[in-house]
Amino acid sequence: MTDYFSVKNPATGDLIQEVKINTEEEINLALKKGHDSFKKWSKINAHERSRLLQKWSKKINENKEEIAKVMTMENGKPLSESLGEVDYSTSYIDWYAEEAKRIYGRTIPANTESKRILVTKQPIGLVAAITPWNFPAAMMARKAAPALAAGCTFIVKPAVETPLTTIKFIELAHEAGIPEGVIQYVNGRGSMIGDLFSNSDYVRKITFTGSTPVGKELIRNSADTIKHVTMELGGHAPLIVAADADIDYAVKQTVGTKFRNAGQTCVCANRLIVHESILDEFTEKFVAEVKKLKVGNGLDEGTTVGPIINEKGFNKIVAQIKDAKEKGAEVVLGDKYDANQEKGYFFVHPTVLKNVNTDMIIMHEETFGPVAPITSFKTIEEAVELANSTPYGLAAYFFTTDYRTGTYLHDHLDFGIIGWNDGGPSAAHAPFGGMKESGLGREGGIEGIEPYLETKYMSIGGI
Repeated sequence: MTDYFSVKNPATGDLIQEVKINTEEEINLALKKGHDSFKKWSKINAHERSRLLQKWSKKINENKEEIAKVMTMENGKPLSESLGEVDYSTSYIDWYAEEAKRIYGRTIPANTESKRILVTKQPIGLVAAITPWNFPAAMMARKAAPALAAGCTFIVKPAVETPLTTIKFIELAHEAGIPEGVIQYVNGRGSMIGDLFSNSDYVRKITFTGSTPVGKELIRNSADTIKHVTMELGGHAPLIVAADADIDYAVKQTVGTKFRNAGQTCVCANRLIVHESILDEFTEKFVAEVKKLKVGNGLDEGTTVGPIINEKGFNKIVAQIKDAKEKGAEVVLGDKYDANQEKGYFFVHPTVLKNVNTDMIIMHEETFGPVAPITSFKTIEEAVELANSTPYGLAAYFFTTDYRTGTYLHDHLDFGIIGWNDGGPSAAHAPFGGMKESGLGREGGIEGIEPYLETKYMSIGGI
């Protein structure tokens, strides 16, 4: 008997499609297929791999509107954001299509006249990826593109909430001429598939975007076979607004980074830390901008904040707001919900809290929702201490027009991605990744292809 899981629209609760759950036997066969395909794919010259990646990108662009609509239906984000995510995804494919031709070795001067030392790079092997629901296109492309460019084969398990975007991307890769064994997908329960990936001798690398606890489990389980791992894990991003900041600009950038995808991003601002001298002005202007946001179905024109992905996420958000209120936070805006458990949709209206303190859960745990807690600081050292008081270190933001303050913040914030007067720093040509418990490795930029390569050196004697 074949088992299926339901993909539903989080804005309406309506069924979109039933998706087949792969059996353990099917997954193991797919892993073997990827392993066997590596032998041929890894020998294809870099220019041909580059050409196929470019064809894949073109195919995606030709189907951009359809993909974006599917993404909005299964994820809930506004259609404009889905269209932007398709473009963001192809930017990674385009970038690594070029990087495929830039995998350089080198010659090292030897310590004797009779030797030569050569350093070369070669692909790692089969890469297994596990991707999240919040960016179903971008997170897959950000992993698949450098893997294929390097000469690796690739298999991905998308989130059960949003598999349809990934399936479409991979179908288009096959249409572009990338062999079926080179890029594959499997669907099913994350823990089961994660164990199969971790324990398989065919898999040489695991790349994961998701929660820190799951990432730790994957690292532990990969130890027995000494797999390479890249982990993009949880965050708890601070956003510091210094006394000399351009407040109007900071407000607009903060709204963008906080409420994109209804606040369901690993890099969105989770804690707004504002200098006490501008606290009231910033809060007033911030609330005025947030009031302009429109909550609704992502397919409806004008929607800027879509639904929460599921009831579990909704309950976590509501609990954090309740806890903050009980401990003295004031609701300046929001604390309003449109939820229907029976139908299966959950909306949280953009919420702004002030008088927030460190006793509140929201200051210690990632919210993953459209809630902006605001607190204040007196000195820049105090702001840094508060910003760093978390085991996470993915993204941080600050706004200042003083180069001395900006330089100090850059040097003292323990985060892998920092936006200085920039609420949207992510780009295909820049290295994305976190410090501390926010992950291992980098994705994007010239750094992003290195995790898919082994370094080999050869000493030639008797010359």
